[in-house]
Amino acid sequence: MRSYPTFLAALLFLLTPFVSLGDGPSDNKSEKVRQVPPPGGNLSQTDRDELQSASDSLGKVVAELQQSFAKKPELARLIPDIQIFHNAIRYALQYNEIFNPTNEVPAARNLIKLGLERAGQLRDGKHPWTDSTGLVVRGYVSKIDGSVQPYGLVIPETYSHQSAGGYRLDSWFHGRGENLSELNFLNERLRSRGEFHPDRAIVLHLYGRYCNANKFAGEIDLLEALDHVQAHYAIDPQRLVVRGFSMGGAACWQFATHYAGRWAAAAPGAGFSETADFLKVFQKETVNPPDYEQKLWHMYDATDYALNLFHCPTVAYSGEIDSQRQAAEMMTKSLAAEGMELTHLIGPKTAHSYESHAREEVNRRIDSIAAVGRNPMPREIRFTTWTLRYPDMAWARIEGMEKHWERARLHAVIESSQSINIQTTNITDLTLDMASGLCPLDPARPVKLTINGKKLTGSKPGTDRSWKIKLSRKKGNWAVVNGYDESLHKRPGLQGPIDDAFMDSFMVVTPTGEAWYPANGKWAASEQEHAIKEWRSQFRGEARVKAQSDISTNDINSHNLILFGDPQSNPLIARILPMLPLQWTKEQLTVAGKTYPANGNMPVLIYPNPLNPKKYVVINSGFTYREYDYLNNARQVSKLPDFAVIDLSQPPNPRGPGKVALAGFFNESWQSGSH
Repeated sequence: MRSYPTFLAALLFLLTPFVSLGDGPSDNKSEKVRQVPPPGGNLSQTDRDELQSASDSLGKVVAELQQSFAKKPELARLIPDIQIFHNAIRYALQYNEIFNPTNEVPAARNLIKLGLERAGQLRDGKHPWTDSTGLVVRGYVSKIDGSVQPYGLVIPETYSHQSAGGYRLDSWFHGRGENLSELNFLNERLRSRGEFHPDRAIVLHLYGRYCNANKFAGEIDLLEALDHVQAHYAIDPQRLVVRGFSMGGAACWQFATHYAGRWAAAAPGAGFSETADFLKVFQKETVNPPDYEQKLWHMYDATDYALNLFHCPTVAYSGEIDSQRQAAEMMTKSLAAEGMELTHLIGPKTAHSYESHAREEVNRRIDSIAAVGRNPMPREIRFTTWTLRYPDMAWARIEGMEKHWERARLHAVIESSQSINIQTTNITDLTLDMASGLCPLDPARPVKLTINGKKLTGSKPGTDRSWKIKLSRKKGNWAVVNGYDESLHKRPGLQGPIDDAFMDSFMVVTPTGEAWYPANGKWAASEQEHAIKEWRSQFRGEARVKAQSDISTNDINSHNLILFGDPQSNPLIARILPMLPLQWTKEQLTVAGKTYPANGNMPVLIYPNPLNPKKYVVINSGFTYREYDYLNNARQVSKLPDFAVIDLSQPPNPRGPGKVALAGFFNESWQSGSH
């Protein structure tokens, strides 16, 4: 993906040294993969010593504040607003991410100054930045890895915490910038209001955990940042808007379609909306992945979820001569197949930027839609998904599917004050839940349901105008149930694939003994090191890491456990092995009915943790896309399904952990069966 719109790129050239290397056919050579992020520039020893000393001083102040406010949570919760400055400098120095010292050293000095200023204010019990208008930067602690993640805000001068109705909030997703370190992000957010800044609206600028098109941890970044902003500012939940351009346009497409019921409006610009065609058109890449990887495209291909825009008013934009116009054209085709027509504004004779008149028209339409606001209780739901990672639309939640990675559909209509008609495809369990004050059904009569022709009777709505019902289909017949089957099966938040474990709190568990075979042990150690290093590099957090001998009951209860090694080197693997769907001895490894020599082959898998089935266990894998995929954001999708066997005769490379001898998906009961 190319980077920012033209005028913003010019501004950033003056302010910070962002680089957006032109991706294209030159980045299709897996044997010659450039480093992302690139190595830093030539920082003088004098500047390094100065910044290191200042960073250490600020870090010491942060530690003192944490100790001082251990029993003052109302002040302790503001410490991340200071940590963002310390981390920005610490990371830049530790990981050689000062790319242009001429610009970034002065920026780093300013961030240190701001951090110390905030620290002094907080020490006195004050926090004026929480009431500031204009450009504000803040931070939150992510559940995923405990890291402090930054974000920027544009607060209108008219803002008041006491606003009765709350303010509209626009979330902006940035374009690709391979030099977008925390230092450069914060520097930009303190200098630029960005592409759009509507009157009487707050704009949230996501860091998105760097350069991943807001996928995986970048996706959770939006959800966590939204929660943080809504906890600290007066926000109208019915007027949330998502917008972005280029890589940010791709992020906007996926948020608009996957979370369509949350937004008042969406305004994607350029970007990409799916993987296969975009890589052929934009990257000139021959795309022919294995079947399981093509199935996994269904996670992030917005074209597969186009139907959901029935619930999210969308205004797309493209430059007339921009190759990334392809994204909106693909969405146009997908929406047409669902009987809808995309509103697509074109900037005449414009390449990869916003044309001024088209920008004004985008604003006019989005402002008009946002003024009306989201309908929290639509009388009709049209919804599709391919995975229980995305199960919700308005008052409906899919709790179970017949088969993952095949399309599930739901069409539910409130036909009268007493009746609901529902049609489903590839759905086994369904919850309808209308929150207090929103239920339009008659509270004096039981609700009549028709689901796939089957007539059922539900309870009366409550006097608080709420209503909830659970429906399950067993042996082909739908029925009202009190609860769902509690046996092991795929459900929302526990459905795979491997990468799903890294969208919630996780901990890497290192082996403490010798492996059965030296080559296997060396491979596991290398993959563990790779997972930790690349998590920091690509998702900008420091993974929690513990030796298996130090794992506590609290760790098992709190985190997805990422276990490296074999049953001998990692006794925690040996402990849960009898409860996993594979057989693994010193002599052989059997997965999905296929047997391999244990010497030279290693399993990779995700599974509900037998010690805590509400969390995952992952064996021998970090997130599954690798260095080759960093070069174009459309490639940054899951590369392995629920399980695989890795043949170590082929060493790890920028495209994979070795030779994939077997790969497949567990069925809906988490039993093995390759696809």
